[in-house]
Amino acid sequence: MAVTAAAQGRKPGIHPDYVTVNVHCACGTTWTTRSTKGQELRLEICSNCHPFFTGKQRLIDSAGQIEKFTRKWGKKKEAPAAAAASTPSKA
Repeated sequence: MAVTAAAQGRKPGIHPDYVTVNVHCACGTTWTTRSTKGQELRLEICSNCHPFFTGKQRLIDSAGQIEKFTRKWGKKKEAPAAAAASTPSKA
């Protein structure tokens, strides 16, 4: 059952039809929603199988990431004081 733009009070002829579609996830979950795509939607992941929503989330070793960053981009050694003294100053 397509709902036309004119039936929703929008300007006719410039909006796509908003139709009811079935959504199928790779985990086997199926539900009905509405979309302008107008055909069946197939998803790889949904809220029923996504690790964030299921609580089976893998924790990332952030300390290891920080140490890796520090090794690569860590504090640079300061320039020797002799190099700074050899540059002439404007007076």
